[in-house]
Amino acid sequence: MGQLDTLFAPERVAVVGATESDGSVGRAIMENLLDGYVGDVVPINPSSEDVFGLECYDTLTDVDGIDLAVVVVPPQIVNSVLQDAGEAGIQDVAVITAGFGESGSEGVKREQEMREIATEYDINLVGPNCLGVISTSLGMNATFTEKSAIEGNISFMSQSGAFISAVLDWAGDHNVGFNDIVSLGNKAVLDEGSFIDYWGDDPDTDVILGYLEDIENGREFIETAREVTKETPIVAVKSGRTEAGASAAASHTGAIAGSERAYEAGLEQAGVIRANSVQELFDFATILGDQPLPESNNIAIVTNAGGPGVMATDAIGDSSLEMASFTDETLEGLEEAMPEEANIFNPVDVLGDASAETYEQALDIVLDDPNVGSVIVVSSPQSIDFEALADVMIDKHEEYGVPMAASLMGGETAEKPAEMLGKAGIPSYFDPARGVNSLDALWEYAEIQSHEYVASTDFDVDRERAREILERTKERDTNKLGVEAMELLEAYGIPMPDSAIATNKTEAVQAAGEIDGNVVMKIVSPDILHKSDIGGVEVGVPDDEVADTYDDLIARARNYQPDATILGVQLQEMADLDDGTETIVGINRDPQFGPLVMFGLGGIFVEVLEDATFRVAPVSEPEAEEMIDEIESAPLLRGARGREPVDEAAVVETIQRISQLVTDFPSILELDINPLVATPDGVSAVDIRLTVDQEEL
Repeated sequence: MGQLDTLFAPERVAVVGATESDGSVGRAIMENLLDGYVGDVVPINPSSEDVFGLECYDTLTDVDGIDLAVVVVPPQIVNSVLQDAGEAGIQDVAVITAGFGESGSEGVKREQEMREIATEYDINLVGPNCLGVISTSLGMNATFTEKSAIEGNISFMSQSGAFISAVLDWAGDHNVGFNDIVSLGNKAVLDEGSFIDYWGDDPDTDVILGYLEDIENGREFIETAREVTKETPIVAVKSGRTEAGASAAASHTGAIAGSERAYEAGLEQAGVIRANSVQELFDFATILGDQPLPESNNIAIVTNAGGPGVMATDAIGDSSLEMASFTDETLEGLEEAMPEEANIFNPVDVLGDASAETYEQALDIVLDDPNVGSVIVVSSPQSIDFEALADVMIDKHEEYGVPMAASLMGGETAEKPAEMLGKAGIPSYFDPARGVNSLDALWEYAEIQSHEYVASTDFDVDRERAREILERTKERDTNKLGVEAMELLEAYGIPMPDSAIATNKTEAVQAAGEIDGNVVMKIVSPDILHKSDIGGVEVGVPDDEVADTYDDLIARARNYQPDATILGVQLQEMADLDDGTETIVGINRDPQFGPLVMFGLGGIFVEVLEDATFRVAPVSEPEAEEMIDEIESAPLLRGARGREPVDEAAVVETIQRISQLVTDFPSILELDINPLVATPDGVSAVDIRLTVDQEEL
């Protein structure tokens, strides 16, 4: 689709379905546009000669120069209107009408036809089933909500029209302004990625906000957002955190993953700051739009009350911020300037009877400390003039340029001072934790801006051999592969122990003789996930017991699941678990983001412990290194309790190679290497399980 300039800055807007009928959407949109829009409004309705005194036209093809068409006709005729828009050369269309993909098979067909028409004529289409579009710079409210927006530096998109209405109602009372607002609706053509791409280049947009229920093209979204967040912060609330459907997964990774894990990983990789509530969404937006970025995550607290100071300290402990350690010069300055009973260490307690002048002295000293990256000023109304304190904070913020937030813990007495601070770009909250969380979001964005994204490594692998192994599923009744697919790992350069699969006792005895030492024997069945639970694994089997063990394993599997496909028994070289740690590397293919790579503590308790982290593939080397850092059991890999550290580089490379494998083959739906034994001398993939989409092969 083309650029969106005319969508948010049209000179002429046509309302298709314009009417004066009470309670109608067509009337509401006309009234909103006529109430403040600086451009021309053109009503389209073959049943009327005029609407609100404006000449009415039969179709879009009857009038020239329309930049934006807002469509509110019944769903059965929307596509004919869209066809007219294309023939008239109209580039931007917002379809308010519902009755498309959200409403059943007929609606799905209409939406597909809509998409085809928009593609044919290169139309930027918003919706369908949406609230509309707002541009405050033009006074344009092309929606049917009663509330409009005041002008500001935030651009906002939402998949819920009702959410926009609620936000506009709230924002007007809290002096929060917007630049552009769009209701995404069904996202037949334009989606969240389209708008962040446009707003990223918009000089009037300082912060991008989103209320998202899903993301259409996850990998594309990540790539677009990474570019945008180099200059413009993105903050989003993602609703729908449940992991419904995970219980149906066929692998450990699938059972742990769930869509929430994919969004969590995808938004983080995209550089999107995730808010957990509407309050956080606008707290973060306000501070990101008004405050400079901190040079460090070290924060100082200046307070006149011990309890609120402790509250702020606790909030810092729950964040990525750290309590700043003051220099000797700072401590000496505070000791000289503050009352004898004051606490000069962080948090600085200037005492309950402190005046605005006392705060001013403390802030001069603290803000001049090079170790201080940001400051939160906490004050209860004991004996202080909040307005005088606000004046001090505004002056010091301008003088030092250090990020600052306030917590004025009062009611009516704090209202005017908070307004004064807000106009100066300093957010103020009753709860100190909100101030800390907002400064934490500011630091998070500072880290996002400084992050260097590295391309994933393209290893030299044998793709053709891998394809042949995956296509074996076509010869079976099942789309699952187990240890019989170990060759797949070999094709992608992932180390594994010597092994062989025997289909009878004779082959088992012969294979054991070719493997050094005692062997591990495992039942080979794509239908049995938890082999250990059914006695399907025997460890340390000597050569003279291989034949009997083979019979035992087959019998146990038959007793456990008579209809299971039994391919035989795998014999494998013993892994050195004394010096190694069992980890897991796996993938689950998410509908929006594609392959989601998991790394964590492995073994038989992987689903119980769930000590795992995720990334959307392809995974770069730095991202793979971060995955190791993030698991709680990372100390086990790094020499905890006198153990020799494992070869982390080998683990990192394995994560990358698996990432490449599942990127190369979209047919792989789920895959587990469990365990991947990590030792000081490298890694060894001991077991594998995967599910294949045979239609994708």
